[in-house]
Amino acid sequence: MSDRVILLVEDNPDDEELTLRALRKNHISNEVVVARDGEAAVDYLFGTGAYQGREVEDLPQVVLLDLNLPKMSGLEVLKKVRADERTRLLPVVVLTSSREDEDIVKSYSLGANSYVRKPVDFSQFIDAVRTLGLFWLLMNELPRRPFSV
Repeated sequence: MSDRVILLVEDNPDDEELTLRALRKNHISNEVVVARDGEAAVDYLFGTGAYQGREVEDLPQVVLLDLNLPKMSGLEVLKKVRADERTRLLPVVVLTSSREDEDIVKSYSLGANSYVRKPVDFSQFIDAVRTLGLFWLLMNELPRRPFSV
């Protein structure tokens, strides 16, 4: 089902693989689209660049967004997502290793739905991904698309 896509925005190949492994280990079988920089994430969401012609109404169910990204930071991506009527209600979970209070405050100020620090321990990471999956993919109710208010 297309609305069950997870957009993972992650530039670190090790963290990408850990996240994908944790999703599989938790039996989360949603399609995962990986954007390896902020620019690619914006291109995917808005059907530009390498994603020219993509059905932009076909938004992911959730975006897992790292903050420290090349080309465009995660905070810049979040700002663009919240500034556009088509994506402003899209659930965005900041999933990062940053422990900076300033990043937490900025993320929430820009409209992040959640801020999760990546645990260093893999078993804790698996638990964190299970919790994220249960909430954002199963329990959370989204408005009908296209979003309207």
